[in-house]
Amino acid sequence: MVVLVHRSYLQASPANLATDLARYGATAVWKGVYYRGEKIGFTVSQTVRTEDGFELQEDGRLQMMLLGADTAATIRTTAWVDRSFALRSFEFSLDPGTGAVQVRGTLSPPVAAHGPHRLALAVTSSGATRTELRELPEPPVLSQNLSRVLASGGLVAGARRTWTIFDPATLRNVDVTLQIGRREVVRVADSGVVPAFRVDMEYQGLRTTSWITDTGDVVKEESPLGLVTVRETPERARGLAVPARVQSDLLRLAAVVPALAPQVTRRRIDEPRDVKRLRVRLEGARLPEGDLDGVGQVADGPIIELHDRQALEAGPADPGASRYLSPEPLIESDDPAIVAEARQAIAGVAGTRARAERLTRYVNGLLDKKPTVSLPSARDVLRTKVGDCNEHTALYVAMARSIGIPARIAVGLTYVRGVQGAFYYHAWPEVYLEEGTDRGLWLPVDPTFNQFPADTTHLRLARGGLDKQAAIVPLIGRLQMTIVDIDLAPAPAPVAARRQPAALAALPFEPPARQAGNCRCGR
Repeated sequence: MVVLVHRSYLQASPANLATDLARYGATAVWKGVYYRGEKIGFTVSQTVRTEDGFELQEDGRLQMMLLGADTAATIRTTAWVDRSFALRSFEFSLDPGTGAVQVRGTLSPPVAAHGPHRLALAVTSSGATRTELRELPEPPVLSQNLSRVLASGGLVAGARRTWTIFDPATLRNVDVTLQIGRREVVRVADSGVVPAFRVDMEYQGLRTTSWITDTGDVVKEESPLGLVTVRETPERARGLAVPARVQSDLLRLAAVVPALAPQVTRRRIDEPRDVKRLRVRLEGARLPEGDLDGVGQVADGPIIELHDRQALEAGPADPGASRYLSPEPLIESDDPAIVAEARQAIAGVAGTRARAERLTRYVNGLLDKKPTVSLPSARDVLRTKVGDCNEHTALYVAMARSIGIPARIAVGLTYVRGVQGAFYYHAWPEVYLEEGTDRGLWLPVDPTFNQFPADTTHLRLARGGLDKQAAIVPLIGRLQMTIVDIDLAPAPAPVAARRQPAALAALPFEPPARQAGNCRCGR
């Protein structure tokens, strides 16, 4: 289910749906996808025998409500496995409606006994392909063939197994632990009741439950995030796959509404920019480790103290900053178009700090703010000029690196005022500013909100791309926050800028209004 959350989709016309789904025959398995009781889409899959194994095919369509706007999406996955369902290669395609991002992978066996397996990856966006070779200690599986692998080895109640899953949506390998329970009777819409083994899977601290038949068919899945997939007839699955409106707003339901400690006298943050110091306690879920300290925040167990980023001062130079200059599969800082755009953005501007600020304003003004469920490739973002916090951040980081400024991705929570007044999952860049030959500082900035530096309510939980951002998935719906102490200052006079966020009355997942500066995040 976590893999499903990471995927990106495209609203398709009935004609396109018929074309895309034409490969599925009478043996295909159709499932409805529900979020807290609301139908939000479907998936369809089938297993086709090949000369030396099987071809696993899967398509999905979802339509979700994000900040009152319908956001639709699509995915296609094909995996080739041998007769024991061991992975050989795969193709994974995501399209948010602006062009597909494709991931292809081919697995090679070890050259020597007990040697590493080699996974050759090719990521294609905007017509350009970047390749990468990874060495893995053991062969991975995809979510599509995991149940088949389990069934081929025999499902035994009480057995406990550990596998490495490769998630093409985040380009990372993750260990999952599976506990096989007893056989239960599951009621499904297409065939009444089906006997299936209950399998509990633990993934990054998140526990999901699946019911798998002896032949490896998954008839039902449940996630603590409120997502459920259940086998249905093709007519029922497709009939409600694209509703006129989906009432549940996934992003609002992910809000973290803070409680107030008795000693906190100011009961509302009217303007996040007014916060000069914020001390909070986080409970309800295990926090990611490694990235909670530094760059304006101090962690002491569950207590996180945030300080005004305007007051950050340079310290000894960070010798590791230069590693944040290199391109990555979805941060294509060496792409000629990104290099040219970055140079245009800073034309006539001297000094690292001034260039970093100009880039913040430029990216904010460049992108049309729209809630998006996608893999944020910087190259694609520059082409489409559409997105939310992930797209703003990916493009900023790529452009900064292209002009020699180290930059990295931070993910966490930030406060946005509004009717509810809450913290929302968000992404923003941290940029390294050299000051002299032996001094410098990392500075959080926010091109989505047009903030340089980012305001004090930006609470970082992790750093890195989609592979690192998965660490915050188990927090969604579980994390609780208490404001222990807060220092506020009068709001400064308005400063003219290329784009100033409107009232910020929405959430950090941008509604489809070009003037606003909000976004959605949390993958």
